[in-house]
Amino acid sequence: MESTGSSGRLWELQFERSSGRGGAFAAVSVSAVSSAELRVPGSLAAAVVKWPVELAQDDSWRMESGFLNSAIAEEMQGLSFIGHIQAGIIPKPVLSKYENQITIFADYLEEFPDTDELVWILGKQHLLKTEKSKLLSDISARLWFTYRRKFSPIGGTGPSSDAGWGCMLRCGQMMLAQALICRHLGRDWNWERQKEQPKEYQRILQCFLDRKDCCYSIHQMAQMGVGEGKSIGEWFGPNTVAQVLKKLALFDEWNSLAVYVSMDNTVVIEDIKKMCHTLPLSAETAAESPPESLNASTQSKGPSACSPAWKPLLLIVPLRLGINQINPVYVDAFKECFKMPQSLGALGGKPNNAYYFIGFLGDELIFLDPHTTQTFVDTEENGTVDDQTFHCLQPPQRMNILNLDPSVALGFFCKEEKDFDSWCSLVQKEILKENLRMFELVQKHPSHWPPFVPPAKPEVTTTGAEFIDSTEQLEEFDLEEDFEILSI
Repeated sequence: MESTGSSGRLWELQFERSSGRGGAFAAVSVSAVSSAELRVPGSLAAAVVKWPVELAQDDSWRMESGFLNSAIAEEMQGLSFIGHIQAGIIPKPVLSKYENQITIFADYLEEFPDTDELVWILGKQHLLKTEKSKLLSDISARLWFTYRRKFSPIGGTGPSSDAGWGCMLRCGQMMLAQALICRHLGRDWNWERQKEQPKEYQRILQCFLDRKDCCYSIHQMAQMGVGEGKSIGEWFGPNTVAQVLKKLALFDEWNSLAVYVSMDNTVVIEDIKKMCHTLPLSAETAAESPPESLNASTQSKGPSACSPAWKPLLLIVPLRLGINQINPVYVDAFKECFKMPQSLGALGGKPNNAYYFIGFLGDELIFLDPHTTQTFVDTEENGTVDDQTFHCLQPPQRMNILNLDPSVALGFFCKEEKDFDSWCSLVQKEILKENLRMFELVQKHPSHWPPFVPPAKPEVTTTGAEFIDSTEQLEEFDLEEDFEILSI
């Protein structure tokens, strides 16, 4: 939309509501324009803007134009940010140089529509018309991990901010954090602002602080990614972050999770039960017994010292649901996964823009967006963490499911064996009924696959944090095949 002001012509950003991607500067090539002022429509509070790094580093215009405040200008170093875009002037030569490299993602910052439809959030349903406040409370209770800056350099000399490259790692953190919430506090636990939280909550939060001694910190994930062929500062795909979480969990004795990442779109029941069945310490002598005795003990109704316990399961299913875009035949099955009580949502998004999907309304996916750069938060003197920046209090964002990049990873949590058995039944009923199946669920380990060996912590004399402080020591891990091919 064009108008006239004291500074010359003004240009309002134009957004495409459904595509999520709109050209912002199509009109700046008019020769009569010496500068352009950009405005965000009043109906939108913010927009995600992806800038080329050359523009972010070009100080010739940024300091004079007043287009961005200093905080956002700092965040621009990370290629993308979400924040309030205020009216301001950018010289025409700058826009002419970069206009084709700037992308606006005005992804659905509108309020929820007035509808009788159900909203599904991580296995729970909400009637939007009568339970909106309860819905928003449920969403804000999820731990929200975003870009951070001013943490200690990764590896001692690496980046001190993950802005621009760490979004998929942050989404992986959010999925894992939800699993830990379910493990220690339960799915029905809710977070309230300024209210004292359980000690387990604080301990979960501390697992993800941006310090090298925290088991799931950005430092640990980035350095473990080196073993997956990803340089520190390189963008991860959904499968890579799943493999990283699987390996880091081996060092996490407190949460004691079994992390299973499926291969070739196939979940093997036999392998998961082999990995999750653990013998009590009192049954050391049973460790040498053959697998058949384990199967027999699970069928015994009476208590037994040799009965295997169940290690809580984090199940991640990396998928590719199309070539360049999601195949519509998978839409219904994909949405069914958010209805399952075991749901941890999905990792995915758009090329180089990862989101954590937690539910859906109709054909729109609801997601938490990590593309906000916040300052590093550490523990306080009393040992607690100020958690105000770890929960998103804004209305959640939404996007049409058909705009999703086909590379995704579904997450599920099964605290007990009965939860896993129930999940298998739901998959048989809702997922495997389709002619073109989203993934396969099989009882036995495929004969043409290599033998399944449950992952084990490497034999080292240091803690997990110290172990992966040196990337040279990552050779003890096998390099997993990273099959996703994200469209560019």
